[in-house]
Amino acid sequence: MKPVAYPRGTAKSLSRSLRVYHGDHARNAAMDTLYARFLKAGDLAFDIGSHVGDRISSFRRLGARVVALEPQPGPARAIRLIHGRDPDVTLVEAACGDRPGTVTLRINSANPTVSTVSTDFVGAAVDADGWREQVWDREIEVPCTTLDALICQHGMPAFIKVDVEGFEAHVLAGLTRPVPALSFEFTTIQRDVAEACLALVEALGPYRFNVALGESQTLVFPEAVGAEAMGSHLRDLPHAANSGDVYAVLPR
Repeated sequence: MKPVAYPRGTAKSLSRSLRVYHGDHARNAAMDTLYARFLKAGDLAFDIGSHVGDRISSFRRLGARVVALEPQPGPARAIRLIHGRDPDVTLVEAACGDRPGTVTLRINSANPTVSTVSTDFVGAAVDADGWREQVWDREIEVPCTTLDALICQHGMPAFIKVDVEGFEAHVLAGLTRPVPALSFEFTTIQRDVAEACLALVEALGPYRFNVALGESQTLVFPEAVGAEAMGSHLRDLPHAANSGDVYAVLPR
């Protein structure tokens, strides 16, 4: 296979991502504590939108097996370098959505963590405070699968993490059966996407919800709440909250 030629700045951006997402030991410990609520040794986790694989590393520290999806060539290469010899990590170089096929991935070479399949996400960022400097400078066609297809191929996961920059509702629309727990990223520039995700998850079963802001790895509510209360909380967040992850768990 020929080496991939990255646009100028991409290698530096990936190096920065590796330092940020793998190099903070306190953050990693907090992440492990959070995900231990949802995963135990031997469980299966899906990491949808892996970037450089910090969640993969956390799931593996907890003893879980991981199916990781990352369509970007650079981050996928980083994952192979870190986890390529681990038989309990399966890397799928594809996007995830509501139907199989191919999709256009818009790559942000300077900040690949916000590369996206969603044109609406790119549009929402154009005039938003804190986002105007972001530039999506390249497009590639990538394969796309669904959560249902992944379950058919790899088995039922105990936990699914979805972080795909505005395409989360499309990913969850490709799931037609309840899983024990999942998370999806939200942003304050696209609160409508979070609302759609809540509705899709609520339709699958009697889920209860919590949320962690930014990369805090700390849940906001002492007890999980219903979809209506979570939606109200997300609507009331200031724009500066920027992003976070909503966690959904089926009561046992």
